Amino acid sequence: MSQGAPPFPGTGTVFGFDFGEKRIGVAVGDAAMKLAHPLTVIRAQANARRFQAIAALIEEWRPVLLVVGLPSREDGTAHPMGERCLRFARRLAGRFGLPVAVVDERLTSWSAEDGLAQAGVPADKRRAVLDAAAAQTILQSYFAEPHLARKP
Repeated sequence: MSQGAPPFPGTGTVFGFDFGEKRIGVAVGDAAMKLAHPLTVIRAQANARRFQAIAALIEEWRPVLLVVGLPSREDGTAHPMGERCLRFARRLAGRFGLPVAVVDERLTSWSAEDGLAQAGVPADKRRAVLDAAAAQTILQSYFAEPHLARKP
């Protein structure tokens, strides 16, 4: 695991986030089973409303760890959204007092879109769930390789 990253929780609920300027996809998973599921998409653009929605989810699910996808380019170089995602991850940690890890989210939206298509989800229905499916992919990648996570 990267220096300073939170340890992998043996048990408990874990949230995954696919941060975007217009939407935030949220996934939920179980650390013991290492299995992630799409949960919801937060469509509020105002930070106060976004964090209010996240607070309600945290209150309901009581996660022990939050995982945020960190975008990078295909070649691994920094993506313009990277700093915004890191800021979001730090705000999560500060507001909710929970450990937060960031993981590379390279190609997760493409992978989620492909998975939805293979599952038979019609193209006109994919947009509504794509961000939650991308968050699921982010969280599942964390479960597969927690040693690649780092702190924001």
